[in-house]
Amino acid sequence: MHVHLVFVTKYRRKVFTKQILDELRIIFTDVCTDFEGCLVEFEGEVDHVHLLVNYPPKVAVSKLVNSLKGVFSRLVRKKGYSSIQQALWEDSLWSPSYFAGTCGGASLAVIRQYIEQQQCPQI
Repeated sequence: MHVHLVFVTKYRRKVFTKQILDELRIIFTDVCTDFEGCLVEFEGEVDHVHLLVNYPPKVAVSKLVNSLKGVFSRLVRKKGYSSIQQALWEDSLWSPSYFAGTCGGASLAVIRQYIEQQQCPQI
């Protein structure tokens, strides 16, 4: 099964740099693999990220999302990214909500193209 996920930073703060997004891709790939899934496509902008994930039907999307968001949040606190710590209050990186859309209507190629076209920060 395929799902298109969108995670937004808390208060839509602009905290992601190219370096952080590159690291996010690696972490999200590892988490998807742990769930026996696959990160098909990933891209982000300064305040949100888009993922296209292929996952097995036995996995609840909410558990996958909680893991994806939680693992990176813990690593952010460990690494102390200054762009994130300066812009956000307390320990909250992500907005508690997220978008999850199943990919039955549009073809996977169209969704991949949409995600690839996100405006990644140049910094």
